[in-house]
Amino acid sequence: MSQQRPVSIVMIEDDEGHARLIERHIRRAGVNNEILPFVNGLEALAFLTGAEAPPAAGDGVGFLILLDLNLPDISGVEVLRQLKSNERTRRIPVIVLTTTDDKIEIERCYALGCNVYITKPVNYENFANAIRQLGLFLLVMQIPECH
Repeated sequence: MSQQRPVSIVMIEDDEGHARLIERHIRRAGVNNEILPFVNGLEALAFLTGAEAPPAAGDGVGFLILLDLNLPDISGVEVLRQLKSNERTRRIPVIVLTTTDDKIEIERCYALGCNVYITKPVNYENFANAIRQLGLFLLVMQIPECH
């Protein structure tokens, strides 16, 4: 039987104030998982897809990504596109958390494979529930298949 790994939350958010607020509300919701903060998209992509990527990235289990679209180095949409087109990371759930409420942008993110799109400022109760539900989903997905 494989060892259950707790899900780590990869937060890609360049605004320190937003990052602190998001983390505070995650904790207030009772989610105690490790949060790995990144302030730009290229570093996060290197972490998840590079040669040094954690083994968990390869099976899409063990991570949940919170992705801001307005990053300083690369657009969040491009980060999402690269994650979902990479065999190692395409199954990792992605919550887009951004100030952009443009319908075309929202449709593009869903078309690329994001799981949830939340516009800031968010209703943090709904946000926390979405994280808890995806976390429970991930735990279920970690149960090994019986053959």
